[in-house]
Amino acid sequence: MHFRYLGRSGLLVSRICLGTMTFGMKDWGCDQKTASEIVDEFIHSGGQFIDTADIYSSGLSEEMLGNALQNHKRDDLVVASKCWFRVGEGVNSKGLSRKHIINALDASLKRLKTDYLDLYQVHGPDWFTPMDETMGTLDDLVHQGKIRYIGCSNYYAWQIVKANMIADRLGKERFISAQHLYNLVRRDIEREILPACADQGLGMLCWSPLAGGFLSGRYSRDGELPEGSRISFRKNIDVPRYFNDKAFDVVDELKLMSQDIGKTPSQISLAWLLFDQRVTSVIVGPKNVEQLKDTLEVSEWNLTEEQHERLSSKLDFSHGYPMEWVDMGFNNISDREEFKPSHYQFPTQRA
Repeated sequence: MHFRYLGRSGLLVSRICLGTMTFGMKDWGCDQKTASEIVDEFIHSGGQFIDTADIYSSGLSEEMLGNALQNHKRDDLVVASKCWFRVGEGVNSKGLSRKHIINALDASLKRLKTDYLDLYQVHGPDWFTPMDETMGTLDDLVHQGKIRYIGCSNYYAWQIVKANMIADRLGKERFISAQHLYNLVRRDIEREILPACADQGLGMLCWSPLAGGFLSGRYSRDGELPEGSRISFRKNIDVPRYFNDKAFDVVDELKLMSQDIGKTPSQISLAWLLFDQRVTSVIVGPKNVEQLKDTLEVSEWNLTEEQHERLSSKLDFSHGYPMEWVDMGFNNISDREEFKPSHYQFPTQRA
């Protein structure tokens, strides 16, 4: 298993992160026995970065993960969770207020059977709570020893920058990671969020790196959904998100490359993400050990630059304004041909 530093921190995490949204999930998830087998296989294969959230199966995912970790050395692992979603009936049982963050963390620690988290992430932006309150609360919890590092998820680029500026002004802990939707057919974060993370020193953690299984190559253009597949239970969300001709063109190219290099479409899709050094880790959510084994191999090899470009060019993706305008006019302010705009440059790989 290969590792990367998480953002501008000294924390090393495995390039493959075990996501646990499937733990306890009705219909397309897994039970405690399978969850424990998945965790065991992941750790025995060298993985140590595991992500969950209090909203997953209404806390059952955290509980099942806590049970699965009892036979493993806690200090060797990097365990992450998240808060923000409503988890109770009370008016303060959601969001990023001081009250809710503290209550949510204490509940997560209890379910996970641990006294600290390595990474605690805010699961989304709270439009009603001042960022000063949120960042101050997270800083307090770091100094109390309940969490080691903090991160965000599903933030706008300007919110990432604003949060870290507030932290700097107040002398508080900064975000070191951002967890966002990113895959071969949903590249929205390349426009603003990924460059902002690189500038602010946040490592990118990609959720849904296989587009809910769409990039596995199991699905066809005729719209027939394999029985028991994840998307068959989430079709109201994932079909509008992924099922279009351009996305299927990408899948067709994945299948061709799979034949050329002897890797599965899923493995190639994950390797495409990890080619970018701004991406720290990809979060995979297997529902059985066989699915996990298929993804773990990705940590040991990389796409070539030619292979990466072949896939990138298959999707007609526009970075839009102002990026395209800046690129057109950049030669006017640069006399060094090899010097490119910062959004094209990958930070130096540290590990």
